[in-house]
Amino acid sequence: MVQEGSLARRHNDAPGLPRGRSSLPADEVRAKQRERLLHATVAAVAAAGYHNITVADIVRGARVSKAAFYAHFRDKEDCFLATTAYGGNLMVDAIVGATRSLPAGAPAAEILRVACRTFLRFLADEPAFARVFYVDMPTAGAGAVDRLDAAQHRFAELNRTWHRHALSRHPDWPTVPYDAYLALAGATTELVSVRVRHDRAAELPALEDTLVALHLAVLAGRTWGA
Repeated sequence: MVQEGSLARRHNDAPGLPRGRSSLPADEVRAKQRERLLHATVAAVAAAGYHNITVADIVRGARVSKAAFYAHFRDKEDCFLATTAYGGNLMVDAIVGATRSLPAGAPAAEILRVACRTFLRFLADEPAFARVFYVDMPTAGAGAVDRLDAAQHRFAELNRTWHRHALSRHPDWPTVPYDAYLALAGATTELVSVRVRHDRAAELPALEDTLVALHLAVLAGRTWGA
């Protein structure tokens, strides 16, 4: 069985959420319903493609009712956008958490390397989500494309924040316009997505040296491989 990652966990064979006297508190039930629906959406979209799935496919995978689905989401698109936002936030949280765990005063290049490594490892460990994000989102409609643009800007801002901090220690490094950070986000997306499209997400960690060198070439003025 192909490992698709924890974000694509299916609940087809899981018991339904308890009801009656043994039921969970209402807030907990809602939270679990939502989590199941998000995970089921990743699994369904990764398996069949966004345009080929229905709300029925999602609720079947989540093992909740359609009424529960519509208590959380307006429609399939609303659920899909919530799902990609959920996974994207987990990815950013992992990156930020990994860099913040480094010792105070860690070299700027090491912070960058840890961020790149965590980003690539997250996607390699979550190949179904990677496919949903990089393959299905670009074709899922205007709302999804807008979210992709926002994600690019979010990563550009992460780059800019790191670079500004690095410049305080390396005043000889070049200052660059915002478009340079956005270009690096776009280049990273292309390097990742071409592998994800060909079901090669497991190879993503091998991009670490390339991403680090690319960022340092633009943001630190380093020659390639220095």
